Amino acid sequence: MKKPQDIKELEQALGHRFRHRELLEQALTHSSLARETEARQAGNGEPARVADNEQMEFLGDAVLGFVTSQALFEGYPQFREGQLSKLRAYLVSAKHLFRTAHKLKLGRYLRLGRGEEKSGGRKKATLQVDAFEALLAAVFLDVGLDKTRRLILSLVVQPELKRLKRQLTQGLPITDYKSALQEALHTAARPQPAYVLVKEEGPEHSKTFTVEARVFPRGGHSGPEYVGQGAGSTKKNAEQDAAKQALELLQAAGEQARPSPSAGEATARKPKTDSPRAKGTAAKSAKGAVSKGPKARAARSKAHIETQ
Repeated sequence: MKKPQDIKELEQALGHRFRHRELLEQALTHSSLARETEARQAGNGEPARVADNEQMEFLGDAVLGFVTSQALFEGYPQFREGQLSKLRAYLVSAKHLFRTAHKLKLGRYLRLGRGEEKSGGRKKATLQVDAFEALLAAVFLDVGLDKTRRLILSLVVQPELKRLKRQLTQGLPITDYKSALQEALHTAARPQPAYVLVKEEGPEHSKTFTVEARVFPRGGHSGPEYVGQGAGSTKKNAEQDAAKQALELLQAAGEQARPSPSAGEATARKPKTDSPRAKGTAAKSAKGAVSKGPKARAARSKAHIETQ
């Protein structure tokens, strides 16, 4: 457990002093510590349930979604439902929330079991994001919605909307690359992509999955025309990354007019095959992450957000 002054530092960063300190402590308590404490108490003949932050994470996620939805509904009346949904998904995504958790240095305040501590739990993005959502629930339970709304707007929503202001006048940032790729292929009268797990490596608690997003030509009777490859800590993350690379290649080929996901991102290039030397080689984007041909493999592109 962290020292009391550390908890006070977190309260200062949040701009909120808890009336019920036990809510803050629960929000920072990972299930690993709760289960270890329960086992120790049971061994001493004092069995009792120890609360962790999983249920609070559930509540915090709901409050975050509501406040973000209301802010976007009021701030962007010109957006359609699909546009609002995509922007909300971006703002409440784990990748974006991790930036906020990292700024709060949330990892240093987590209450972890010994096993999780040894495995580097304080640096795990998923644990920090979960704790941040639980923290929002703790504030909500402590003082209600108004203060929680101000906290969410100041920490999560407003800074990012300000940063995205220029992009939002040109088009929404894409975060669900699988859906965006599906729409692009439908527009181009192409078959839907195939996602193939090509590699799974690493220990059970820290695996890395490599997935290919295979894009087929019109008619779909031959092998894949483009192959985007992505890697991630989960299959879903890897699929999203692979879809992103395939989408960039389609954009470069002029098969859709949708703006690129975010400013400054490099656009993949379609590989040239008019010379023997170029045939079968990986397409060289700025990230080197897409390829042409059924056997060519794009360079690995990490999609997960595990912190450095």
